[in-house]
Amino acid sequence: MAYSSRSPRRGALLAGAVAVLGLLTACGSQDGGSAPQKVSGTAGPATEAGGSPASTVSSPAASTPGGTASSSAPKTGTTPGGTSSGTNTGGGKTAATSTRCHTSELRAAVGRNNPGAGQENFPLVLTNKSGRTCTLRGYPGAAFVDASGTQLGPDPKRSSGSPATVTLKPGQSAWAGLTFSNPEISEAKTARPSGLLITPPDERDHLKVAWTAGEVPVGGNSSSVFLTVFSPGTGA
Repeated sequence: MAYSSRSPRRGALLAGAVAVLGLLTACGSQDGGSAPQKVSGTAGPATEAGGSPASTVSSPAASTPGGTASSSAPKTGTTPGGTSSGTNTGGGKTAATSTRCHTSELRAAVGRNNPGAGQENFPLVLTNKSGRTCTLRGYPGAAFVDASGTQLGPDPKRSSGSPATVTLKPGQSAWAGLTFSNPEISEAKTARPSGLLITPPDERDHLKVAWTAGEVPVGGNSSSVFLTVFSPGTGA
């Protein structure tokens, strides 16, 4: 009796389900099957053929070797430790500033003669007139000239010596010796210069000072003029 009473109800439910399916099929055929229908509920994982869940494949370009997706490409200029190394726009090194005294920073003078053993010995004095500390090292250049600026005699020679760097603070001086044999003793050919050109070491421009010490040798026997290296002070 229990089974006979439930059969009509079950048949009614099946009939209703068939009707609903018929309506859904009709709607889909009217749209041409192009628009998918939204269905409420939670979707299950996609499955591969055979019913097992599909594996997720990530792009190697977006993953680190450990399998974790990287957020961005490595930044340029980053060191292995993770700190930025920066960019040196100055070439990595700072150019060293020369401390050499330039001609425009110096004042020249000829000191008093200190004769001895048939030699005439004059100190050529360079004084730092600039506002910075600078250095002199080595021999000066020198040339006797007449009133028109023409050089008298050959270039002076260098006496043997050991150059040392002389540091000049503003107002300080260095001197180098200018030496030649007394012309009256050597009987060398002489001339009376009006000036002496002095060139600081490693410079091209010269300084001109008046020459008031009389005749100098310019040719013949024992006519050579010699220069010594710079030393601190005025040579007085």
